[in-house]
Amino acid sequence: MISTITQAQIAKENPFTLVYENAITKNKKGQVNIHPVTYKLNDLDISANLYIPANYDPSKKYPAITVAHPNGGVKEQTAGLYAQRLAELGYIAITADAAYQGASGGTPRNVDKPQNRIEDIHGMADFILQYPGVDTERLGALGICGGGGYTLKAVQSDKRFKAVATLSMFNTGLVRRNGFLNSQINTTQERLQQASNARAIETSGGDIIYSGVDGISDEELAKVSTLFYRQGYEYYFRTHAQPNSTFLYTTSSLIDLMAWDATDGIELIDQPLLMIAGSNAQTLYLTLDAFPKATNAKSKELFLIDGATHIETYWKPEYVNQAVDKLEEFYKSNL
Repeated sequence: MISTITQAQIAKENPFTLVYENAITKNKKGQVNIHPVTYKLNDLDISANLYIPANYDPSKKYPAITVAHPNGGVKEQTAGLYAQRLAELGYIAITADAAYQGASGGTPRNVDKPQNRIEDIHGMADFILQYPGVDTERLGALGICGGGGYTLKAVQSDKRFKAVATLSMFNTGLVRRNGFLNSQINTTQERLQQASNARAIETSGGDIIYSGVDGISDEELAKVSTLFYRQGYEYYFRTHAQPNSTFLYTTSSLIDLMAWDATDGIELIDQPLLMIAGSNAQTLYLTLDAFPKATNAKSKELFLIDGATHIETYWKPEYVNQAVDKLEEFYKSNL
């Protein structure tokens, strides 16, 4: 059956509608707290969650981290999990729904353009650097999946970020252009024409055309042969479903996505860089492609989590713990 879980149903389990294991259900004195916030970015309302360390004192100075969520994801899923874990380590962490996605504003819904996602990361920095107690000289970035590719781009020019890390980085432009595992190179021009046609229809007042999926039946799920996609559908539509999360995106977005690449200009990164990926991830080739191109990073490290697939780094405790331990070491050394 297709998942039809509602926000109200999730709220019965978690008032903040968080769907990850050991999520905060109530703010308690002396513990990590979560504060839903809304701020303006280019006239849009951005919905974010701010995670505050235990015994937070606004008169003190804390390092801070922005966490950019995966493609199709929202702040209540793995981005929230990692933000909470970072707050447990003493960081003020923020994760926001992308503009036009999740609980953030913007129409049409689920526009997925690189320039918007990059601006989202700049916007998180704008907000958190003004938050009481944040040390403006100790701002780090973490990007997960597609958020990792957009984070690589954001920090190229935004030197407010002093250290950058990615987890299971997904170069959305490269994959939209060539297909996953370069499986659609022969149809690039055809798909660009479809995107162009979709934009023509939109701008003439017609319907918004979407690509991707927004739910999957058990029968369809059983037929998905690619492990990355099958585990992704299980995560987003079954085990960690959140109503604001969807794999739909406007087809016209491909005009921008297919001409974009996360590694263009990557030599501009001069901050310390950490790239984490699962050794069994089918997306590992994207991290292995990007890492050597970051030739001017102050320092850089590739860390592989043995046995982990892409999606398993989102939730599986033994892999999340390894990633968090590495992030703690990296940020402690560089912030």
